[in-house]
Amino acid sequence: MQAHYQDLGEGIYCIDTALCRDEFAACYLIVEGDAAAFVDSGTYHSAPLIMQALAEVGLKPENVKYVIPTHVHLDHAGGAGELMRLCPNAMMIVHPKGAPHMIDPAKLIAGATAVYGAEVFARDYGTLTPVPKERLIAAEDGFQFDLNGRQLGFYDTPGHANHHGGIFDERTRSWFTGDTFGISYRDFDTDKGAWLFATTTPVAFDPEGWKNTLVKYESKHPKAMLLTHYSRVTELDRLFPLLRQSLQAMVEIALSEEPKPEGRLARIQEKIAQNLVASAQAHGVSFSEEKILDLLALDIDLNGQGLEVWLQRRAKAA
Repeated sequence: MQAHYQDLGEGIYCIDTALCRDEFAACYLIVEGDAAAFVDSGTYHSAPLIMQALAEVGLKPENVKYVIPTHVHLDHAGGAGELMRLCPNAMMIVHPKGAPHMIDPAKLIAGATAVYGAEVFARDYGTLTPVPKERLIAAEDGFQFDLNGRQLGFYDTPGHANHHGGIFDERTRSWFTGDTFGISYRDFDTDKGAWLFATTTPVAFDPEGWKNTLVKYESKHPKAMLLTHYSRVTELDRLFPLLRQSLQAMVEIALSEEPKPEGRLARIQEKIAQNLVASAQAHGVSFSEEKILDLLALDIDLNGQGLEVWLQRRAKAA
């Protein structure tokens, strides 16, 4: 398989990790002189493509200084341990709550197998390579580090997951956002620009935490957001309100079904589907409703599961 990647300029490359379909999931390569860092890693299956891209930009595994998963969901961190194995000089920077799962990935494997099934897990995610504890930095909020003098910061950014970090690049005034600036597939770009929506994937959706994360993102006056799903978006004056609107819509969908637990998940997923189709069409997306639902099928499924888990947590806390 051939690596597909895009040079975004100023030493940032967006690499397609070949999960599910083209331009579904990305990781990023940051290059500063003869030093490199990866932000997110795709899955175990992605590692050969990522290393191929590294070689094609003229660097060796020994040049990689950091591997930085934004969070430990497997489309973001499933290949992180394998990249660490292949890059002998790299240190991993990860959220403190995610660090134990990188050292011992057994719970991640069990959880993902429960969500996707053993066959799909093996097909899409492969396996997970443990990371030696001594090669791992559990980064607290605001942790600063540099890549050949290029200043980067790791910040606690909950909302999508409680082990989520955003990485800010001072050079480009860009955030690497993992999943906390939503999902924006390039398939849905129109003459109005990018379209995006919130991702409420299980198991740690936290709308209040997410609102705080968006304020933190805005505080840096960013010029661009670099999403795992998928690539760079700008037009942030339009996209911040759109994401807040989507986040609120997901909360309202969940709360509308809170009093009726039986059969709730299917109803939530149906309402999410209706919401996303209407939002995409309002943005000028010309696909048929069937095509929109096909492209968003996995997101609708996982968003519904995440909202259901959130309602279950609310019930236990009541």
